[in-house]
Amino acid sequence: MVRDGKPKGFFYLDHRTVDGKCNIITDTHVTAANIHDSIPYLERLDHQRKKFGFEVEHVGLDAGYYTPPLCKGLDDRNIYGVIAYRKPNHKKGYFYKRQFTYLPDEDCYLCPENQKIKYKTTDRKGYRMYHSNPDICSVCLSLHKCTHSRNRIKVVTRHVWDDSKERINQNRLQPKGKKIYSRRKETIERSFADSKQLHGLRYARYRGLKKVYDQCLLTAACQNMKKIANMVA
Repeated sequence: MVRDGKPKGFFYLDHRTVDGKCNIITDTHVTAANIHDSIPYLERLDHQRKKFGFEVEHVGLDAGYYTPPLCKGLDDRNIYGVIAYRKPNHKKGYFYKRQFTYLPDEDCYLCPENQKIKYKTTDRKGYRMYHSNPDICSVCLSLHKCTHSRNRIKVVTRHVWDDSKERINQNRLQPKGKKIYSRRKETIERSFADSKQLHGLRYARYRGLKKVYDQCLLTAACQNMKKIANMVA
């Protein structure tokens, strides 16, 4: 695992889902720690919907899940997704990407100096590339805040599913979205904290995905039994 703010080394990830009302663990899935959080998510979501007959109306996720494929997947399933804000990568002294306005009718971007950045090509990962006119950029007074490329071309990228990302991002700003996301710290975060502090899930007792998965299943079962017993009492 190599992540900002995390220790580097060999780890496993427990991808867990809980319900938003009672905090019952409905799914646990183990992967190696170099698997991105968003990769198994839609598959596990569909697994729970099919196995338990869940009619999922909304989901709350942290910033690690804010990817174009996942947002498109939630859109296709008509699920109201709320995903935490992810701070963009930004070089100090340069324009933010949000300062470049996308014009859907013309399929181009408008730079802070009101010059159009037109579509050029699409790469294999689904990112559309928009290139500026180097003749205009060469004499622009804001060039030093826009790009440091030798060819004086500003490149702006936009994924083919960025429309879904923008819709999901708007959910985060709505009262309904804020209420859903505020539940995360009371549900899934508390569930993981309980696992680590009281059930020894901070460390893997065995090696291998199958054995670690067994440990996570047993931990989840114990937590659910405690939760259900408290609710019944």
